[in-house]
Amino acid sequence: MESYLNNYHILRKFNVSRETYKMLDVYRKLVIEKNKEINLISKKTVVNFVERHTIDCAQAIDFIDFNSKKCIDLGSGAGLPGVIIAIMLKERNIRMKINLYEKSYHKAKFLRLISEKLKLDVEIFQKDIFKEKNLSAETIIARAFKPLPTILDLVEKNFKNYSNLIIFMGKNGKQIIEDSIKKWKFEYKEKRSITSNDSFLVSIKNIKKK
Repeated sequence: MESYLNNYHILRKFNVSRETYKMLDVYRKLVIEKNKEINLISKKTVVNFVERHTIDCAQAIDFIDFNSKKCIDLGSGAGLPGVIIAIMLKERNIRMKINLYEKSYHKAKFLRLISEKLKLDVEIFQKDIFKEKNLSAETIIARAFKPLPTILDLVEKNFKNYSNLIIFMGKNGKQIIEDSIKKWKFEYKEKRSITSNDSFLVSIKNIKKK
């Protein structure tokens, strides 16, 4: 077994194939190389990219309904988490379109390169998601995008339908959810992060403003 696979050992719990590991590592190398030209990720996280980004994003798969036809990644940036999810679905032969919204020209161009190189079922939209209307997707996902109240407002105003909103929350996440409940009604489930004791993921449904 290739030595680099040891870096991905935590992903074994998700039944990740050898080919998926290879694709994830090709993606990692492309991001790190491009990061020398444009700011895709924090330079501090380059060294521990696998844990900080790959594994962190991959764990969102637990909240994704594999019967979904479309997933929208808000403010995709380097493709985190949209590209990671697309790679994992590809090797499971799960047909789900991943739409990556990224308003930066250079980042969107990079995402197209990744999509072509890895032959992923993704579509890149170089657009400001806040200016889009009547959006539709079973799953919406966001990581390091905007504060939760801003995302709730975006979903409520700009999406005509959706089933599930997945958000990555930091150490202040529980307080942010408590504050949000004062203005919003929604159902949610939490999943503790496998990469940080201070972080968790949340799956939110049925968002309504009070």
